[in-house]
Amino acid sequence: MSTHFDQPGQQGAAAGWGPPPSAPPPAPEAAEPRRPLVPRVWRGRPEDPRWARPALLGLLALTLATYLYGLSASGYANSFYSAAVQAGGKSWKAFFFGSLDAGNAITVDKPSAFMWPMELSARIFGLNSWAVLTPQVLMGVGTVAVVYAAVRRRFSPAAGLVAGAVLALTPVAALMFRFNNPDALLALLMSLACYFVVRAVEDGRTRWLVWAGVAIGFAFLAKTLQAFLILPPLAVVYAVCGPVRLRKRLAQLALATVALVVAGGWWVAVVELWPASSRPYIGGSQNNSFLELTFGYNGLGRISGDETGSVGGRGGSGQWGETGWDRMFGSEIGSQISWLIPAALILLAAGLWATRRLRRASVTRASFLVWGGSLLMTMVVFSYMAGIFHQYYTVALAPYVAAVTGMGAGLLWERRRETWASITLAAAVVAAAAWGYVLLDRTPDYLPWLRWLVLVGGLAAAFGLVFAGRISRRLALGAAAAGLVAALAGPAAYTLSTVDSAHTGSIPTAGPAGASTMGFGGGRPGGGDGGGMPGGLGGGMPGRGQQGQPSGNGNPPGQGQVFPGGGMPGRNGSTQGQGQAPQNGNGFPGGGAMGEGGRTGAGGLLNGAQVGSAARKLLEKDAGDYTWAAAAIGSQNSASYQLATGDPVMAIGGFNGTDPSPTLARFKEYVAAGKIHYFIAGGGMGGGMGGDGSGSASKISSWVQANFKKVTVGSATFYDLTRSG
Repeated sequence: MSTHFDQPGQQGAAAGWGPPPSAPPPAPEAAEPRRPLVPRVWRGRPEDPRWARPALLGLLALTLATYLYGLSASGYANSFYSAAVQAGGKSWKAFFFGSLDAGNAITVDKPSAFMWPMELSARIFGLNSWAVLTPQVLMGVGTVAVVYAAVRRRFSPAAGLVAGAVLALTPVAALMFRFNNPDALLALLMSLACYFVVRAVEDGRTRWLVWAGVAIGFAFLAKTLQAFLILPPLAVVYAVCGPVRLRKRLAQLALATVALVVAGGWWVAVVELWPASSRPYIGGSQNNSFLELTFGYNGLGRISGDETGSVGGRGGSGQWGETGWDRMFGSEIGSQISWLIPAALILLAAGLWATRRLRRASVTRASFLVWGGSLLMTMVVFSYMAGIFHQYYTVALAPYVAAVTGMGAGLLWERRRETWASITLAAAVVAAAAWGYVLLDRTPDYLPWLRWLVLVGGLAAAFGLVFAGRISRRLALGAAAAGLVAALAGPAAYTLSTVDSAHTGSIPTAGPAGASTMGFGGGRPGGGDGGGMPGGLGGGMPGRGQQGQPSGNGNPPGQGQVFPGGGMPGRNGSTQGQGQAPQNGNGFPGGGAMGEGGRTGAGGLLNGAQVGSAARKLLEKDAGDYTWAAAAIGSQNSASYQLATGDPVMAIGGFNGTDPSPTLARFKEYVAAGKIHYFIAGGGMGGGMGGDGSGSASKISSWVQANFKKVTVGSATFYDLTRSG
């Protein structure tokens, strides 16, 4: 077996993608005259072919342009997090704790770190779509660059470009790198952690493991325990494959663990030690504890389904989709992420087989184990978790699928003259084309010709790849290019549909309408992109938002945005009156039970309210005299009004309306002190999923209705907390 497999940048040399195996290693950097910066950036590494760096820069530029296209059409995207960004742009206390409002009543249900780039952007450029979403786009471009660097270093520039293109054209990646959820930062940091561990296997330096620990620690501050899913494969791979003595490997892993705890634990320690009376309530918890939130609602509860305070309550088989080994391939999730998973699994197995006889510290094999182990571990957990699960979570898989695909393709291409390698490479192309046909066939009205082009083109390319080691290099390259096009045509089409659509609310999905059919205990209305509430509560909710255009007054479309004439564009492009929520087929706002005004039930819980100009003016009047211009049940509901007015709005009960914050007694204290001006009727799930009226939100609502003056603006109902009823 040739030893050049384990020299950086040498994989693929025999194919003409890099220097030949016999070429002497490049002179040390210090021995060469330092080239000017611009030529170095354009030319790249001296050992790379001349086209490699321009091709990388072109890939990154195309990714950036694609992800920026029509970005402002999504408005504030997830208004829940955008309201927190607005608060963090005004209050450093809200910035640190992740408060939903500048009055610091309650936090979002995640750590605050993922919002810091967006909040800094909003402080610099003002609060708008571009300021909120552009940092997410840059994280996407950065993740593509990291995956390229990881694959190119051990294999070849061409393999790195394949990996980068696979990631950039994954539909769920195009969705979440243009959306303001925590998943963009999580994907970037997880990719960096994998890269650092492979570097550690390469030279045995402790610093790389420490950096991996730091990356995972900060990923914990983005999306808590999901960051730890890849810890087992990363730790085991280095413990087994590290190039230093076992005792030193264990000591290095211990130092990496310390780095992880410090990077992820400092914020947790501050929050837990801070007096609860002088910080916001921890949203999503039942006991005002971040540790409870981490290990309960956001942690083990996601695995078991026992999530106190969640929108689905405790347990419930199948209410977040069917679990099982094929979950990633089903109609709910398949079109988001699974396009190249079958091919990636074939290439992973081939890579491990091809490297089975290499030395223990083989970096090539370790690369497959790191990225492939991360892929398998995350897939297994996602496939069997019984708690809250949304399609967009699968963006975490995208870098792993991309890296394994690029590495496997590069290795098999290098060894294409061996019959088993050329046949396996062809099999991977057949798997990608056949599965692409299946996924495209699930939306038969969407580009009906494309599925046949993918299938026929893939089969033809695979036939050519079977003989890749026996035909001319030019013909072999043509077959490889045709196979790559066939494999990427389907996800590329879905990606373009994704970037050409606006996405708002809490549960966005990628691809054309009807591509994903996930429902939470019930079906999803035809053409929608969200799902029904658990157990069929409230009918359906759109996960993809309005496809509106900027209003002309500087406000992007989205929840809580005011349009000329006081209306908002509806789901079908119609205009709704001021303060009016979209109507479903039953005539109820948002698909829930009819409240006195605003948006109630499931729609208000996940997609917020539509705020008209008259309602906005009412809340803005004398808002500076109060800590909170208003209070509303549910975070999406409060966020809509906060984004529309620019003034703090208290979210009673947190995201779901089920958190015990504030209590009725505490709310009465706020009202007596003149800190809240209005109470907004409706919104959230009120007294909890059981609807027994025992929750804080229900008690507050009943007390307000019995004691204060009702004010109706359009179809929205408010209660003036400064005037008795």
